[in-house]
Amino acid sequence: MNTKGTMLTDISAELEKEFGAPGTPERAKFDEEAYAFYTSQILLDARREAGMTQSELADKINVTKSYISRIEKGVITPSVATFYRIMNALGMRIEVVKPI
Repeated sequence: MNTKGTMLTDISAELEKEFGAPGTPERAKFDEEAYAFYTSQILLDARREAGMTQSELADKINVTKSYISRIEKGVITPSVATFYRIMNALGMRIEVVKPI
């Protein structure tokens, strides 16, 4: 394997340089936005795998289509209760496991 010219990067150091150290307001804002994006992608993928439209999902959990769209775009993060309702409507389950 030829690694000449390959540069390894410490992601933690890069995040700290770009968004501040963990615990700072800047880093907290970045982390919150990253979690919103990650959550949006989980829900979008799950809805598509279920073969359901945004409107169908919205009807099942009694919200608007635009609400589902904003969640899937990462504009808003659903409450925990709404996240559970969405997962249930998509036929999925959430498992919380205590580490050993």
